[in-house]
Amino acid sequence: MLIFFLILILLLSSVLGMVILIQNPKGGGLAGNIAGFSNQFMGVKQTTDVLEKGTWIFAALIAILCLFSGFFIKPGSSGFRDPNLKPATNQSAPAPSQSLPPANK
Repeated sequence: MLIFFLILILLLSSVLGMVILIQNPKGGGLAGNIAGFSNQFMGVKQTTDVLEKGTWIFAALIAILCLFSGFFIKPGSSGFRDPNLKPATNQSAPAPSQSLPPANK
């Protein structure tokens, strides 16, 4: 499950980066030239408003996924296993006891 969250967070982060790069802080730039719609995008007067809301939504989703992914990490582990590590053996186990002869009935 942790790997699923990691992939989802990386995907949302890349989409968030693209949404941010489309924006221009002065109100022009690529935001006004998306598919030739200039300042009207699906009935919305300002494309920058849609992009700003998208930025907040994607940022909130990433934050929520980061918080919830912590619930799937087992206590005492880093969340990822090193394939080169050998499993720990229990060295404090008692020595095997010698078998006793069966009791007579």
